[in-house]
Amino acid sequence: MFRKILVANRGEIALRVVAACRDLGVRTVVVHSQADRDSLPARFADETVCIGPAPSRHSYLNRLAVLAAAETTGADAIHPGYGFLSERADLAEGCAAAGIAFIGPPPEVLRLLGDKARARQAMGAAGLPLVPGTEPVDDAAAARAAPEVGYPLMVKAVGGGGGRGMRLVEAPDRLPEALRAAVSEAEAAFGDPRVYLERYLGGARHVEFQILADGEGRTVHLGERECSVQRRQQKVVEEAPAPGLDADVRERVGGLVATAARSVGYVNAGTFEFLVDGEGRFHFMEVNPRVQVEHGITEAVTGVDVVKAQIRIAAGEPLGLKQDDVRLAGHAVECRVNAEHPETFAPSPGAIRTLVLPGGPGIRVETAAHVDHMVSPFYDSLLAKVIAHGRDRAEAVARMRRALGMMVVEGVDTNLPLHLRVLGDPDFLAGRLDTAFLDRFLADGATAA
Repeated sequence: MFRKILVANRGEIALRVVAACRDLGVRTVVVHSQADRDSLPARFADETVCIGPAPSRHSYLNRLAVLAAAETTGADAIHPGYGFLSERADLAEGCAAAGIAFIGPPPEVLRLLGDKARARQAMGAAGLPLVPGTEPVDDAAAARAAPEVGYPLMVKAVGGGGGRGMRLVEAPDRLPEALRAAVSEAEAAFGDPRVYLERYLGGARHVEFQILADGEGRTVHLGERECSVQRRQQKVVEEAPAPGLDADVRERVGGLVATAARSVGYVNAGTFEFLVDGEGRFHFMEVNPRVQVEHGITEAVTGVDVVKAQIRIAAGEPLGLKQDDVRLAGHAVECRVNAEHPETFAPSPGAIRTLVLPGGPGIRVETAAHVDHMVSPFYDSLLAKVIAHGRDRAEAVARMRRALGMMVVEGVDTNLPLHLRVLGDPDFLAGRLDTAFLDRFLADGATAA
């Protein structure tokens, strides 16, 4: 096991990694920006290193500063969390060159999966069903390929993620404008202007499978998560397992995912994302080669600590878990509580003056927020993840409604009112979900008082 792990992230995920390290008896180093000097992760770490000013590009995205901090403090591993540098092959390569373990997949796997077009090819060759699409295209090739792909279609960034570099195109005359916008956004966000086309599956659900894989090729899946309640490709509510998905389908698709992961030499935690059409057919989208924001609901229904597993795998330990050992117990729902206006979704930076977090049976809250905490305009607006676990979906939803009703945040706006209204919606309660659910919900004026 490692002696000291550097946590290259901020907020609730940094605190989550620190907690896992404490459970394992591993010392921690938290790097932070000047804006996060007094953050909870920095307070609870054994050591801290300031790596730059508030803007991410000068701090949390500064790979050389992160590596220097690890070498200076004698850390023997780096956990990148999610976002920021978590999917960067050059950070994993820098770790290898410095003799520091990277808690994530190998660099060559990160490079493969970071190129969405190459990842599609590899996963298709491994037997996963694909959404019809193209190789990377320029304007002329896109115009030629679009009729075969079929409208509506998505323009997607090769190096994309988080909903950036993506545009929905419903008709041929909209394609040139969408290409320009997606290319520009992809260049700015990922330094890679390449895009490809993919058929848009209207009315589809977004379902993802969590995997763990060790260095000896042992790979298991931990079941699936339903992530269809989203806005602009950003998840808002997640749950596990997916409503209405039967055990036979879970094992069939999960088995395909595990086989595909082994085929590319995948190691550590990862998530395989799919669109599920109206006939229940799965179509592979992408792999997120890191821990996910919503990993906690999988932990709730499986009892497997995903973050500890990441650390143990990176330390060279065997997985210690067979597929037959994975059992799903009950149902879990997660709501992402953001510092934003519940109707306009405008960010709401500022100081938190009152914070009352919920508790009680089946409730888990992951947050780095506290009274007098400054919600910075420089970072993501996520304040807290509230996770409710119950014997079944109805109990989990009831517990979530109770928990959110008890939660008080003053000083900044939050999307708590939106969550409460979604949780009472008849379609949500019936599990009638797809990726357009929230758009319809908002269009119907369901967030009005």
